Amino acid sequence: MTADFTLQVHDTLSAIGREAWDACAAPTGDPFVSFDFLHACEASGSAVPRAGWAGRHLTLRDPDDRVLGVMPLWLKGHSQGEYVFDHNWAEAYQRAGGRYYPKLLSAVPFTPATGPRLLVRPDADAATVRQALIQGALTLCDRLDLSSLHVNFPTEAEWRLMGDQGLLLRQDMQFIWRNEGYQTFDDFLAALSSNRRKTIRRERRDAQAGLDIRVLTGADITEAHWDAFFAFYMDTGSRKWGRPYLTRAFFSLVGQTMADRIALMMAFRDDTPIAGALNFIGRDALYGRQWGALEEVPFLHFELCYYQAIDFAISRGLSRVEAGAQGEHKIARGYLPTPVYSANHIADMALRVPVERYLEQERRGVEAEIAGLTAELSPYRG
Repeated sequence: MTADFTLQVHDTLSAIGREAWDACAAPTGDPFVSFDFLHACEASGSAVPRAGWAGRHLTLRDPDDRVLGVMPLWLKGHSQGEYVFDHNWAEAYQRAGGRYYPKLLSAVPFTPATGPRLLVRPDADAATVRQALIQGALTLCDRLDLSSLHVNFPTEAEWRLMGDQGLLLRQDMQFIWRNEGYQTFDDFLAALSSNRRKTIRRERRDAQAGLDIRVLTGADITEAHWDAFFAFYMDTGSRKWGRPYLTRAFFSLVGQTMADRIALMMAFRDDTPIAGALNFIGRDALYGRQWGALEEVPFLHFELCYYQAIDFAISRGLSRVEAGAQGEHKIARGYLPTPVYSANHIADMALRVPVERYLEQERRGVEAEIAGLTAELSPYRG
């Protein structure tokens, strides 16, 4: 990095500003690295220091103070809300007398979706800016005397670049639906085995019986819809992990600033909403996020989260649906295992060496599991 460029650290997105941030983020077409989404995480009180998320966002600036690149960064006091699990590393290091927290994390809070983490203004030299941002994050980790830097769900190209810069490479998998040029949902069904076609048609018929399924986007989404969806979200969260991460204010904020990038699938019984699934619309993908229901209806989860998402993606000409973390059951619904990535810098060699050894074995295991699941469980006709 030459002396003509400077790296700055900012506690909030507001300190950088929408115009400067989105000059780098908007060209990616990724909704989660947009100023509006990340600012909603902060302004709603969802990702803030008291919740263990303290912003340390990087900007790279030229001599005219123009922002050439940005990197979302957080000082984390725990490993919650990340969906890449390092709890065992933390426990082992702390048992050995080390201090694992706080750590430095580049990620989108509460969002296990692959996307860019090194955001570059289109008229800047991308390779130079990306390398400077990585080195800036490593320098910040060193200056703050932190145990580690973690980059969760970067693109594969960024992941490989980070490996070239000495970070340890980790691999996991998610289940993603791919649009093979389908014009209708029936076109997608035609690509499946006969048994899977029959099963999916039955599941959709049973899920929709007696319900009104609506896909809401843009101005059609009201505060009343967010009230209902937040009740679904709280119910699911309290049953699954005890304390949901997102506040009610978060949903209002994204509703105000990102409504055209949101697809809210909701089920109504006699005009009363009983279940919903929240999706964000990217340039070429639909991203499934939260889901919840106040009434148990067979197969309604599959209908709202998977089948409605496929229908929407086909209608919009999107290339894929990313339905979030976990869920081997998604394979039977057309979502196939796909690698996702993270990268890690471990400062202390006493921890780095065993982590590196573990990650080598884990990568081989994930690659084998992806191949095995695809061969054994794929619902598509050979």
